[in-house]
Amino acid sequence: MITCFLPYESDIQLDKTLASLKSCPLIGNIVLFVSSGQNFAPICSKYSIIQTDSLTSTKTWQAIARFCDSDYALVYTKSSAVQPGYMAIERMADYLKVPQRGMVYADHYRSTPAGKQAHPVIDYQPGSVRDDFDFGSVLMFNAQALKEAVGQLEQQPEYTYSALYAVRLAIARAKEITHIREYLYTEVEEDHRKSGEKQFDYVNPSNREVQVEYEKAFTHHLREIGAYLPPVTQSAPLSEGEFPYRASVIIPVFNRVRTIADAIRSVLSQKTDFSFNLIIVDNHSTDGTTEVIREFHDERILHLIPEREDLGIGGCWNYAVQHEACGRFAVQLDSDDLYSDKCTLQRIIDKFYEEQCAMVIGSYRMTDFDLNTLPPGIISHQEWTADNGHNNALRINGLGAPRAFFTPLLRKIRVPNTSYGEDYALGLAFSRQYRIGRIYEPVYLCRRWEGNSDAALSVEKVNLNNAYKDSLRTLEIGIRQTLNQQ
Repeated sequence: MITCFLPYESDIQLDKTLASLKSCPLIGNIVLFVSSGQNFAPICSKYSIIQTDSLTSTKTWQAIARFCDSDYALVYTKSSAVQPGYMAIERMADYLKVPQRGMVYADHYRSTPAGKQAHPVIDYQPGSVRDDFDFGSVLMFNAQALKEAVGQLEQQPEYTYSALYAVRLAIARAKEITHIREYLYTEVEEDHRKSGEKQFDYVNPSNREVQVEYEKAFTHHLREIGAYLPPVTQSAPLSEGEFPYRASVIIPVFNRVRTIADAIRSVLSQKTDFSFNLIIVDNHSTDGTTEVIREFHDERILHLIPEREDLGIGGCWNYAVQHEACGRFAVQLDSDDLYSDKCTLQRIIDKFYEEQCAMVIGSYRMTDFDLNTLPPGIISHQEWTADNGHNNALRINGLGAPRAFFTPLLRKIRVPNTSYGEDYALGLAFSRQYRIGRIYEPVYLCRRWEGNSDAALSVEKVNLNNAYKDSLRTLEIGIRQTLNQQ
């Protein structure tokens, strides 16, 4: 019933995996991925071979479709050994007996230097369109659904990096992709970095070619599901309303006694040809942050402590933006970050008028606490384009910083009352109708240190964050499909 596809790395790696797979009576043919420059070991002669240098290329997935002569296809995507649990393969096959299911994946364990650790994953939904969605390394497909999805690759450019991504998007268009909430196998953990070190991989300049390819596959998907939007041309009504200041810098803060003074000084040092103020929403800090703020005596500072105690970062933003002292443009600064120089605020506001846009996003330099540059250095989100940035935004995990908004529109759209992803939700909402201005030179210093709220998250917390952003994408895709239908 099942054809297995496994990368060949070494006899030792393969022996361990094969010993587990051969105990499953449902498995028929086993096919090995062997790189073109690799010497064929004796063990390889016992199995079918696909010569490939990439498990993510169009040619590889077309070969998988040809070799699959069974009901289901099991594909293992890592080169290290994998250990299926007791009757785990049979369990995955059970889930695929339902005709509307095209692919299944499961919770699993990770083998780490610290021992065996549980690795739950999250449910797939219409907005689970990130190219880095965590399925784990063992995927099982309905063979017919897989072949039909691979057939759709003929309508797209030939891919080197994104064929697997394009295939699972195609499967999701026609069938269900189902998460099995059982721990069915153990894989070797190969990336031991903390969560805060992994989250910027998608904007690393060295991955630029990969990202361009992913964008092509994703744009095709949006067109297929009716969620693609043509280039945005509508200008923002920047003269609307009366405001006491041209701009307000907004800093929500909770317990940042080590950094808040630096952030305040960064704002007060800005040189502009317009009036601005600083609105600090102090969300009931308990570590001395409140006292540090009160030490500053500057008429431009508005220190607000909300009566409500249920505000996330987004709620603090709403609280500030709705205040009568908020300026025409609301500009972001996180409480542990800095503007890169004294001209940042001027450049951001100038960009609104240059492009008649409703939102401006800058670029930033990654630093440690002492402002030494950290890899990957400057994050400029060069993947953004005027024609397709608003569509590609649904695929990536963030849009950049600092962010600034035309206040009347921000008041209408509102910020989700969360402490994660609220800025991403705004970028999606603004971009569907209005232009977003980009500044590609670094105007912001993003400090990474042990005090960051996302520095070292558990897998469960990472999953909660990712599931929330996927839900934002699900909402946004639905809204865009409705716009196209209208």
